[in-house]
Amino acid sequence: MTTTPSPSVMHRFFVFLMLVAVVACGARVAHAALTIEIVGAGANQIPIAIAPFRAENGASVTPIIAADLTRSGMFKTIDPGGIDPVPSEPEQVKYEQWKSRGAEALVIGSITPMADGRYDVRFRLMDVVKGTQLAGFVYQVTAAQLRLTAHKIADVIYEKLTGDRGVFATRITYIVKRGTRFELQVADADGFGAQTILASNEPIISPAWSPDGTRLAYVSFERKKPVVYVQSLTSGQRAAVANFLGSNSAPAWSPDGRKLAVVLTKDGGSQIFSIDPEGRGQPVRLTNTQGIDTEPNWSPDGQWILFTSDRGGSPQIYRMPASGGQAQRLTFEGTYNVSPRHSPDGKAFTFIQRNGSRFSVALQDFASRQVQVLTDGGVDESPSFAPNGRMILYASEVRGRGILAAVSSDGRVKQRFSETGGDVREPAWGPLINR
Repeated sequence: MTTTPSPSVMHRFFVFLMLVAVVACGARVAHAALTIEIVGAGANQIPIAIAPFRAENGASVTPIIAADLTRSGMFKTIDPGGIDPVPSEPEQVKYEQWKSRGAEALVIGSITPMADGRYDVRFRLMDVVKGTQLAGFVYQVTAAQLRLTAHKIADVIYEKLTGDRGVFATRITYIVKRGTRFELQVADADGFGAQTILASNEPIISPAWSPDGTRLAYVSFERKKPVVYVQSLTSGQRAAVANFLGSNSAPAWSPDGRKLAVVLTKDGGSQIFSIDPEGRGQPVRLTNTQGIDTEPNWSPDGQWILFTSDRGGSPQIYRMPASGGQAQRLTFEGTYNVSPRHSPDGKAFTFIQRNGSRFSVALQDFASRQVQVLTDGGVDESPSFAPNGRMILYASEVRGRGILAAVSSDGRVKQRFSETGGDVREPAWGPLINR
């Protein structure tokens, strides 16, 4: 005989679901520098050589480009050492030399100091097999912009050779715990350039990027209860946009940036509402059940909202119209499926599935309903798609230590982002923007 848990029991379960990241963050000490370990690779890697840019000196642009492409799992970098002279212009390229090393593509370029203190950065992507140029760009940047420029060059290379947008110039956000202090941080997608957006002696959870990448919504406990804030990344100004009676949690932006879906308990149950991201007006209730509805996520076209609910007796993933109304259950494998996030193309969603005692990142196609389990970690959580849909960032644990990790949407490429002696949690990958 199957027994359905009482509402009070399930309520405690979902309170635990909301606070699990807080407990995990509070258990360890973290540090700022993220390092990345590649633990998997794509099935068909593109052999590419990246020649040191002329007059690069200490600018270190080409190592960043090489690290970006290698980290994607889509490329095999060819050692350019021993070729003299190193080409920086197309007419200097001796294609047979590069062919003999197995390279199919070649990156060449130069970095020239300018009179105003900036740098003229030029690069070309060459097709070694055909002996032609595939791409070429010129950037005039400050010294502080050289690292970002390297990421942009890697993005161009990635798109030209794979057909997909590169995401090396994007950013990620996550929560760090330092002693008794919590920090909301933003860093480049490779973990460098971390900046603390907010520091507090009370927990911070659930950061979410605005579609234009200029604001973060998050939940802070600084008022001794969960309150939803929105903060500008340019001015630093922030405002409490959901501070109603009870709990205010799980903010999610609509794709046009005009609404936030949040979870409120102001009416006695855990339900999903739509609010203005400026905190104006009254919340509009989108769900109305006796169960616990939480973790909303908008579809890229703004027409649907995914969410987690126990209305069927166990935590499962549902989809409803963005204006509210009848919800459709989407997950049926197993008794625990949570934390849904739409893919950028809207054709699938990622989520966390429990298999026995293990919590793994999974992917489900909307059309076929086929489910693919992508990770085999023990306590994976908080999945977040890269804006090109090719990678999924999530939180995990290795040998008892919390880390960030990423897995490709086909499960072949795996990465681990870690901090020596500490851990980070609650990751979210930022959107594609012009930086």
